[in-house]
Formats: sequence, C-alpha cells, structure tokens
Amino acid sequence: MKGIIKNKVAYLVFLLPALLFYLFAVFYPIIDSIRLSFVSWGGIGPQKYVGFDNYIRLFSDSVMWESFFNNLVYVVIVVSMQLLIGLLFAVLLTYMQKNVTIVKTLYYIPCIITTVAVGQMFRSMYATQPMGLFNIVLSALGLGDLVRSWLADVDTVLVAVSLPEGWRFTGMYMVIYYAALISIDTEVSEAAIIDGASKWKTLWKIKLPMIKPVILLTLTMCITGALRGFDIPYLLTNGGPGNASELMSTYMYKQAFSSLQFGYGSAIAVFIIVESIIAVIILRLVGRRGEK
Repeated sequence: MKGIIKNKVAYLVFLLPALLFYLFAVFYPIIDSIRLSFVSWGGIGPQKYVGFDNYIRLFSDSVMWESFFNNLVYVVIVVSMQLLIGLLFAVLLTYMQKNVTIVKTLYYIPCIITTVAVGQMFRSMYATQPMGLFNIVLSALGLGDLVRSWLADVDTVLVAVSLPEGWRFTGMYMVIYYAALISIDTEVSEAAIIDGASKWKTLWKIKLPMIKPVILLTLTMCITGALRGFDIPYLLTNGGPGNASELMSTYMYKQAFSSLQFGYGSAIAVFIIVESIIAVIILRLVGRRGEK
C-alpha cells in the first residue's frame, strides 16, 4: 500500500509542472477570452459589459464570413497536402532499403525552419520582379501566360498562402505515418501476400485499417492546426489583397490588436475554439462508427 501511495505522489510530482503550465498558458487564456467576448474594451480603461452584442456583430459581419469560407479552403488545401502527401511518402519509405534516415531527415527539415524564413522563401518564389521560381518554371514549360504575381492576384492568393503551410509540416506527418507502418507485424503482410493479395490490396485493406487510430489522430491535429492557421498567411499578405486571403485568425488579430476591439476579437477567438471542438467531436464520432 505504501508503495502505491509513493507512486501516486511521484505521478503528481511529474504531472504538476505540465498541468500548471497548461492551466496558465492554455486554459486561463481561453476562459479569459470567453469573459472578454462579453465586454467592450479598448485595452485601457474600464471594461463595459455588452452581453451578446459582440456575437450578434460577429454573425452579421460579412468580412468575418468571408474569412470563415477562406479558412475552409485553407483547411482543405493544408490537410490534403500534409496528410495525403505525408502518407504517400511514408508508404514509399517502407519500400526503401537504404538511406531511409537521410530521406526522413531531409523531409523533416522544413518543420524546424522558422516561420519567417519559410514566408520569405515563398515570397521570393512567387515574385515577378525579379522572377521567382514558380514563374521561371512556368516560362520554361511554355506556360508564360500563367505567369503572375501570385500574392497580388485575388484568384490565386488564397492557394498561394496555403501551400507553404501544407509543405512545411508534410515531413512531420510522414515520420508519424512511417513509424506506424513499420510497427505493423510483418507476419500480417506476409500472410496476405501468401494468400494472393497484391501489395496495393495489402496496403489498402490491411495496413491502412491497422493504423486508422494514427490517421484519425493526425487528421485531428492537422484540421485543428489549420483552423488556427495564422503566421504564414499574415506574414505573406496580411489578409490581402482586399480580404481575399483573410482567415479567421488574422481577422481576429486585426480586430483585437490593430483596431483595439478586444471584446470583438475575443468573440472571434471563441468562435474559432468552438469550431475546433466541433471538428474534433465529429472526427471522434466518425472513428467510433468505423470501429463498430
């Protein structure tokens, strides 16, 4: 009994620092954002309680809804790149016999590059003066008509700000999927091949279903991360031109810290939190149905 008590104390000692950090760095700001969403406050002076006025304004704000739909497009592009390409590369790595560690390291490097460096690199690649990499490749392929300033064109800017984020963390999800795939018992694949299953059927019918919990976890991480996407779009375009690349997070930042409308900015932040929670709940329900 004494040993069990000592173990519980040890658990508490190790968990307490992380728990305190979570409470003060994550939980408290969320609670305070909810509180601020019911007030009108410019950052200085008394806070005026306004009830649901900020939420009424939110649901009638055309720019907010434009940023919401932009965010959906951003999520689709980012999730598709990070998860599908990451899974593809992970599958290919399982068939490699040599230099696997080198390839994993090379693909993982973008994850550790600073956001500012990634933004500046893609800004140069999209440029027309001087000609950036994208436009140089298009010209070399005889597609000069497609050359444009990608970040200044309302028809291409949203895709242009989504690609860097999708590219940046593809390597991270590749490593996660690769670890899950190589953890599968080789006897399972060998038995399927002996029974006449092709490599494609073995992958599609056996391996991917076996790593489904990992896929759902990464899908949750990727979607919630994309819904909160801020840094690269803000650095590249600041939501422009117009509101063509405005995301909910960039709009929230502008309202709170540029316009000094902390109450309204907090209401948008709460909307993002609720949206992320709904996404997680839906994914969990889908996962449970699949298990049944």
